[in-house]
Amino acid sequence: MTGVNHDDPYLWLEDVDGEEALAWVAERNAETEAELASGPGFDAFAERLREVLDAVDRIPYTTRRGPYLYNFWQDAEHVRGLWRRTTLEQYRKDAPEWETLLDVDALAEAEGEKWVWAGARVRRPDHDRALVSLSRDGGDAVVVREFDLPSRAFVEDGFTLPEAKTSIGWADADTVFVGTDHGPGSLTDAGYPRTVRRWRRGTPLAEAVTVFEGEPSDVSAWAWHDATPGFERDFVGRSLDFFRSETHLLTADDRLVRIEVPEDAEVYAHRKHLIVTLKSPWLGHPAGALLAFGFDAFLAGDRTAEALFTPDERTALAGHSWTRHHLILETMRDVSTRIEVLTPNEEGGWSRAPLADVPPLSAVGVTDTDPDASDEYFLDVSGFLQPSTLTRGTIGGDSEILRQAPARFDVTGLAVEQAFATSDDGTRVPYFVIGPDRSGDRAQGPGPTLLYGYGGFEVSLTPSYAALTGRGWLESGGTYVIANIRGGGEYGPAWHQAALGAHRHRAFEDFAAVARDLVARGITTPGMLGAAGGSNGGLLMGAMLTRHPELFGAIVCQVPLLDMVRFHKLLAGASWIAEYGDPDDEADLPHLRELSPYHRLTADAPYPPVLLTTSTRDDRVHPGHARKAAARLRELGHPVLLHENTGGGHAGATDNAQAARNKALMYTFLRKHLTEE
Repeated sequence: MTGVNHDDPYLWLEDVDGEEALAWVAERNAETEAELASGPGFDAFAERLREVLDAVDRIPYTTRRGPYLYNFWQDAEHVRGLWRRTTLEQYRKDAPEWETLLDVDALAEAEGEKWVWAGARVRRPDHDRALVSLSRDGGDAVVVREFDLPSRAFVEDGFTLPEAKTSIGWADADTVFVGTDHGPGSLTDAGYPRTVRRWRRGTPLAEAVTVFEGEPSDVSAWAWHDATPGFERDFVGRSLDFFRSETHLLTADDRLVRIEVPEDAEVYAHRKHLIVTLKSPWLGHPAGALLAFGFDAFLAGDRTAEALFTPDERTALAGHSWTRHHLILETMRDVSTRIEVLTPNEEGGWSRAPLADVPPLSAVGVTDTDPDASDEYFLDVSGFLQPSTLTRGTIGGDSEILRQAPARFDVTGLAVEQAFATSDDGTRVPYFVIGPDRSGDRAQGPGPTLLYGYGGFEVSLTPSYAALTGRGWLESGGTYVIANIRGGGEYGPAWHQAALGAHRHRAFEDFAAVARDLVARGITTPGMLGAAGGSNGGLLMGAMLTRHPELFGAIVCQVPLLDMVRFHKLLAGASWIAEYGDPDDEADLPHLRELSPYHRLTADAPYPPVLLTTSTRDDRVHPGHARKAAARLRELGHPVLLHENTGGGHAGATDNAQAARNKALMYTFLRKHLTEE
C-alpha cells in the first residue's frame, strides 16, 4: 500500500501541548475561521443554534435521591452549570423552586480553573454526602472532592483526590473504594486504575488497603458497594478488555468469590437476583438474552435461569431498569423501541404487562426510577420530529405528564421514513430518512443530504428529537439520514460482532450501501451527499474518504480515530484493542493497516472536501489523529480544514456557546459544498 510508512513525518503533532504543534493548530484554526465563520450570517446562525441549548423551557431531567430530584443545568447565565435539586411537588410546577447545591461558574471563577462538571456519587441510603468529580476543561481525568449536601459545601479534610482517571464510590459512611493513579505500576496500559483500595476517612491514601488488583493489560479494575437495604454487598472486578470482564463478590474477610458467568457477559446483583446479559450463547440461551438467577442459589452452583428476554432476528434488548418491585424492559424491533413491565412472582416465574404505547419510528426511555423505595418511574418519549414528553408514573398506578418540550424547528412539509439498503454481502441494513415529505404526489428532485453513522462498540442509533439538526439543517431544506450499520447494537450482539476486528470493513460497506441507496432512490446525488461521524464514527468517515470518495460531496470527521497503527499508543487507545485488533500483533497489523485511513491517503484520489474537528483537551481520542490526517491531506494537495477547540474533551465543547459554534461550523461547511449540481 502506498502512503505513510512507519517513518511517520507528523509524529510531532502528537505532542498535545507542544509549542510547535499548537502554533500549527492555531494556523489551521485561523484558516477554518476565515473560510467558514467570516460570513455576515455566521454569528447569527451560531446564536440561533445556541438558543436551543440555552432555552430555559427545555426539560430539566432529574435523578431521584431520597426526597429530592437532582438536576445539572446549563444556560446562558450559567455557562458551566448549576448542580441543584427540588422536590416532586415543586417539579410539577411550571417554574419550580430549585435549591442550588454547587455553582460551577462561581467555583471556577473563585479558583481560577476552567472547571467542568463530571458528576457526583451521592451516599446511599442517607443521601447526605457526595463525591463530586470536576474536570479541567472537559477531559476524562478529574479531581474528586467530598461535598456535604445539607450545608452545600465541600467537606474540610474530606475525601479529596488530585487529577487522574479516577474510579471512586462509597463503601460506607466513612470508607470509599478508590482506583486512581498511585504512581508507577498503578495504572493499566490503557491509563485507567489497575488496583482498587479501601480508603478510610482520616487516613492517608497511601495507607489504603488494596482489595483487588488487575493486570497491566486489563482496561481497568473496579469496585462497587451495593447499598440496597438488606442486601448490602461488595463486588470487585476487572475489565479484561472493552467487552470481557470478571466479577467477584468481596466477602467480609476480603475473600474473592468469582461470579462464574462468561467473560463477555454483563452481570450484576439486584436484591435476591443475579441478572446476566449474554453476548454469546450460554446454558442453552442465545446471545442477546437477559437471564435472571437466584443470587444465593447461583453461588451454590444452581444454574437454573429465567429468561426475561430472548431475541429474534429483528428484535434486540435496548435496556432495563428496576423499580422497587418490578423490572422495566426496553426492547427494539427494527430499531423502534417497545417497553413492558416484568414482575417476579413469589411462587416463581415472572409476569409481563405493557407499560406504555410508543408511536412508530419513535424511542422511549426510562430516565429514572427509585429502586430502593418505590415503583415510581420517569419515562421520556420522543421522535425525529416529535419533541420529548416526560411522564411520571407508578407501576400499577396512575401516570401524569410532567413536561412537554416545545418544538424547536419548523416541521412543516417534513416526514420520517425507515428504509433498508442491501450491503455487499446481502445484509439488510436499516436507515432512517428525515426530510421533505416524498409520499404520494409530493415527489421532489434530489437535494442536499447529510448521512450520519457510528457502527461500533454495540452502540445503537435510535430515533430522537434533534433540535440542532432541525434548525441547522432540516429547516433549510436538507435531508438527514441515520444509518444503522453493523458494529452497532441495533440487532443485538451479533450485529456488533459482525464488524469486529478484521471484519470492520462490513460497517464501511453497510454505510456505503446506504449512500448508494439514497442516490438510487433519487433522494440525493453524490455531489449533494455529505457524511458526518465522530470518534469511532470518525474512523468511519476516514474510511468513506479513502474508500468511497466518489459517493460524497463533503465529509465532516469529528474527534476521530484515523491512525490505526498507533491508536493503541495514544491516550486511552489500548482499551479499544478488542474492537479493532492489536497493532503489535502480527496477525492483526495487516488488517489494521488496511483499514487505517491515515495510511490510505494518496495524492491521486478524488477526495471531497473534509472538515476535521478535535479538542486539545480530548484525553480519550488523541487530537493527533485529526492533526496528522489534516497535515497529510494538505501535503497531498487535497481540500481540508481543521478546527481544534483548546478545551472540550472528547465531547469537543465545554459549554453551550462552544457546542453551538461547532455545529454552526459543520453546517456552514456542508451548505458550502453540497450545492445543486
